[in-house]
Amino acid sequence: MTRQEKGLTGVERTFPESEIIVTKTDTRGRITYANEVFVSISGYSEAEALGQPHSIIRHPDMPRCVFKLLWDTIEAGQEIFAYVNNRAKNGDHYWVFAHVTPTFDRTRGIIGYHSNRRSPRREAIDAICPVYDQLLRVERQTADRKAGLQASTAMLHDFLAKQDTTYDALVHAL
Repeated sequence: MTRQEKGLTGVERTFPESEIIVTKTDTRGRITYANEVFVSISGYSEAEALGQPHSIIRHPDMPRCVFKLLWDTIEAGQEIFAYVNNRAKNGDHYWVFAHVTPTFDRTRGIIGYHSNRRSPRREAIDAICPVYDQLLRVERQTADRKAGLQASTAMLHDFLAKQDTTYDALVHAL
């Protein structure tokens, strides 16, 4: 499938270091808040975004195992930092350095998630892309999406173990 068939333009959007993309979601990942920076870079109006799954901006070239790690982490009540390639409404893409945290109620029950995304350094994106490309190749080697996800998740854990690091430490070191 070509980029055009996936609805991708190949055009990268950027945003100033001084701006922060902010969204909040419920526990199912449906957007409950989106700031003006999100609206501007994603191309979705606030009305279009609210109530939609956050995955509306998921780029097909982003490894699913990274999202699995993200969700496993935040559902366990922990924060995570990640480099993420997102897709704008028109098919453009934009990289972010995301910080995702659970939102708790008074009894420490998770009631949603909060994500702040900053403009990443180009050197960090250049460093993470080869890792993500390898993970994507593994995910796409089988028609069974579940098996592909399991294989890429194992590959990511093996890669981190060989580097004697965690995903958070890896992305902070880039």
